[in-house]
Amino acid sequence: MNAVDRLVLPLDVPTLADARPWLDKLAGDVGVFKVGLELFTAEGPQALAEVHSHGARSFLDLKLHDIPATMARATTAAVAQKAAYLTVHAAAGPTALRAVAEAARGSSTQVLAVTVLTSMSDDDLHATGVAGVLAEVVLQRAEMALDAGIDGFVCSPLECAALRGRLGRDVTLVVPGIRPSGSEVDDQTRNATPADAIRNGADLLVVGRPIRNAHDPVAAARAIVDEIARTT
Repeated sequence: MNAVDRLVLPLDVPTLADARPWLDKLAGDVGVFKVGLELFTAEGPQALAEVHSHGARSFLDLKLHDIPATMARATTAAVAQKAAYLTVHAAAGPTALRAVAEAARGSSTQVLAVTVLTSMSDDDLHATGVAGVLAEVVLQRAEMALDAGIDGFVCSPLECAALRGRLGRDVTLVVPGIRPSGSEVDDQTRNATPADAIRNGADLLVVGRPIRNAHDPVAAARAIVDEIARTT
């Protein structure tokens, strides 16, 4: 992948009418556009089709977590919609993850397991009944997902180096919580600069508000791409 292909912009907007200006403005400077729960619930597969019509790859960020058969059928639908990436929760367990991996096998859709949401802290995790240190839970869930056939992961910048060291070079690591120096951290409790994330082993960087809230979003995206290119 070149540097542009490694930058992901979330389309965290309620309608396609709100998404199109971002696609018009940033297609070519951003390689992947992420369609999450808000936009997909409102617009459905047309949101992915709109991304593809701008010559970019789509990232369907639904974080599936259900019974194995339902997750497998949803994965089959995502494959049919030509999503480049699809997220599932590793916490769904090995049986569901194996079903998802089989549903995506041989397609151009890569399944990414979310280990622990980047908005969560140790206290948040413990409040859900999960014991242990957050970083250990991330590694345990990633190894379980890898054994089930999932070879892509969403993780925070702070866990990226440990995952790369434990899982090797063949897995894909997608890292949200990227904040260029001087930007607000917002609700991301585990964050890093683009250069730090790349050095720690990240493959794709998810950058939202630092681009969308910039005075010049195109310049902001290009600056991040330049930083990625200089670091790789």
